[in-house]
Amino acid sequence: MIDARLLPVQRRILAPVARRLQSAGVTADALTLVGFVLGLLAVAAVAAGAFWAGLALLLVNRLADGLDGEVARLAGATDRGAFLDIALDFVFYALFPLGFALADPAENALPAAVLIASFVGTGSSFLAFSVLAERRGLKAADYPAKGIHYLGGLTEGAETIAVFVAMCLWPGAFPVLALAFAGACAVTTLLRWWRGWHVFG
Repeated sequence: MIDARLLPVQRRILAPVARRLQSAGVTADALTLVGFVLGLLAVAAVAAGAFWAGLALLLVNRLADGLDGEVARLAGATDRGAFLDIALDFVFYALFPLGFALADPAENALPAAVLIASFVGTGSSFLAFSVLAERRGLKAADYPAKGIHYLGGLTEGAETIAVFVAMCLWPGAFPVLALAFAGACAVTTLLRWWRGWHVFG
């Protein structure tokens, strides 16, 4: 919902760091892969009940995710990089709630399952729309720098990370946060279905 407004600010902040990394020979794909490994470590930390460590690793994961795009724009974006970035992001988003389910299965397993299922709805509708939009030559005016056609919604990257941060800060509230955000994701999915139905009709 707010990603389009945050992206210009993010780019201004990260651009100097990205230039230094690119000058040092660090590639966008390397940042993507390192960020994903840090994300896996965040999931492991949460599963072990080390929520502050999970939060720190989550934030570094997201920093790497922002920097890989900036480095890619400096060095020249590639289809492989765009594919790798979106594919690993979607896996990380699904794995993070799983960490809370593993930390406390009795309390968190069902809310985590509902949230992950809702991510299937948002992710599949996002990717299905993107494929057909690219086929028709449609452009996402709010996200001109994205590697694929980017369809916004009520729950985008910023909202997802904000909820993940809240889960780490208040792990006891995970069931409520997960179910509430799953409901917001369901609204996003329905809106994307409605949009796809009309745009591609």
